Amino acid sequence: MKVAVLSDIHGNLPALQTVVADIDAWSPDIVIVGGDIINRGPSSGACLEWMLERRETMGWQLLRGNHEEFVLDCAVPDRPLSGPGYEVKQFAHFALAQIGEMAMDVKLLPDIYEHSMPNNQSLRVVHASMRSNRDGIYPETPDNTLQRQIAPAPAVFVTGHTHRPLIRRLGDTLVVNIGSVGSSFDNDRRAGYGQFTWSGGEWHAAVVRLDYDFSQTEADYVRSGFLERGGPLAQLMLVELRKAHGLIHRWASRYEEAVLTEYMTLEESVRLILSDEDIRPFTGPPGWII
Repeated sequence: MKVAVLSDIHGNLPALQTVVADIDAWSPDIVIVGGDIINRGPSSGACLEWMLERRETMGWQLLRGNHEEFVLDCAVPDRPLSGPGYEVKQFAHFALAQIGEMAMDVKLLPDIYEHSMPNNQSLRVVHASMRSNRDGIYPETPDNTLQRQIAPAPAVFVTGHTHRPLIRRLGDTLVVNIGSVGSSFDNDRRAGYGQFTWSGGEWHAAVVRLDYDFSQTEADYVRSGFLERGGPLAQLMLVELRKAHGLIHRWASRYEEAVLTEYMTLEESVRLILSDEDIRPFTGPPGWII
């Protein structure tokens, strides 16, 4: 028995193409997509359409992540379509426009997938944790917190969300964060996914890392219109991709409140982040020049 799990594609089509080709070559019995297919990247529509097609033709299992919910929330009728409240979500409105009528498929995606094997050796996949799809499991997460995040504990607990891969054992449970297909945050820009094999009466796990056509992803930021119409935070997302390190939390902790209260513009706040000494080497065309 072989199971492949991929997650956190984030509209990065070249990365997804590379991972799918590797999965096809490995030829697993089951494939699970753990959420965040869309948003934060330039090709949400194409990535979602492909994964839905794989579900219909090959039985792939698709789950909902927090970014599916984030994008769907933009469709709620009373959400602003101008001003700072709109601008900080402009990238998600871009994704919503790309997925179009497929939003109805997204609404129906489940939160959890579980596959049972003999002797209760089940493999469970969620986007983040059992507590919520925003409750990430990190390498530094304490054991007592992790125990609550995976309860009731299966033999294998598979997660994504943080974009930081790990393989860790807690008691009788193998905890695996498979990282991200489209936007790694562990200073390694390669795409990642998980391979799980049932043999000898137990599960074995590996996180696979793959080089992909990064230049094509950068070109997609321009071709798709994402850099132009995704708002200033799209600039940060491109730099996140280059640096393989998350920046949106840095921006939010420093400047989100100031932007929402109109103390400064969103563009001003993003330029301040991009001026940080550790960020400057990753800026430049096709994004902003600082």
